[in-house]
Amino acid sequence: MPDLAPLYSFLAAVFPFSCMEARFMQQAMAGLLLLSPLCAAMGVSIVNFRMAFFSDAISHSAFTGVALGLLLGVSAQASMMGFGVLIGLLIVSVGRRSSLSKDTVIGVFFSGVIAFGLAVVSRDRQAARDVTRFLYGDILTTSDAQIWCLFLLFAVLMAFVALGYNRMLLMGINQSVAQAHRVRVKLYQYLFAGLVSVVVIFAVWAVGVFLVTALLIVPAATGRNLARSAGGMFWWAVGVSLISAVTGLIISAQPWAETATGATVVLASCLFFLISLLPGAFSGKTPR
Repeated sequence: MPDLAPLYSFLAAVFPFSCMEARFMQQAMAGLLLLSPLCAAMGVSIVNFRMAFFSDAISHSAFTGVALGLLLGVSAQASMMGFGVLIGLLIVSVGRRSSLSKDTVIGVFFSGVIAFGLAVVSRDRQAARDVTRFLYGDILTTSDAQIWCLFLLFAVLMAFVALGYNRMLLMGINQSVAQAHRVRVKLYQYLFAGLVSVVVIFAVWAVGVFLVTALLIVPAATGRNLARSAGGMFWWAVGVSLISAVTGLIISAQPWAETATGATVVLASCLFFLISLLPGAFSGKTPR
């Protein structure tokens, strides 16, 4: 595996704060700079599809995946990733075959994975202690291997966005119209669910189960408030997500703060959302 030391040195030079002299902070910064645009990109489509509840279901399935991995003696990270993607694809599959609304289908899976996870954990106290760390996440423990995985995921997801963003946007407006324009709706739904599931699982490692949805939704909602076009919403969301990640990480490491990194990143993002409401509040215009 190639050495990432040059990247860490570059980050330390770009962000000349004393806290950035530590290697684990440089690794955390690299992880957040890769993860935050991924969350923003997926968050835009999630907002357009009105599927905020979907990321909650996937993040809580990670909890069950970890418990299963610990009990079966396999890698907790592998079981968490595999179970999360499986649940994401099942939600799409059942949703396509059912007359129920998306929220109802997601709610059923959400309840099921939580109940299953609690049942599994209740049989093993050691497993209960181990899964607790995934509730809060810890970006400061990011490893070189995880950063390389994020590089790979970044390349795959950006290729998907470049090739399919307009098609996904059309699907978000009206799936029948999208099909009339020969968009392969079924294929894109499964690809989108799989990619969102993988991004959510990485986000669980960073900020924990409780804050994953905020990492995806808040920058996208801010972008929607500020943008004048669909493309503008994407770039605003990515920009807000990146600035929130950098600001949150650096503030959390200051002696006067010493707050949890994931929570601080989300708070910075929420502050940008509140600021994005100001133009509409003063102009009196109805938000788009």
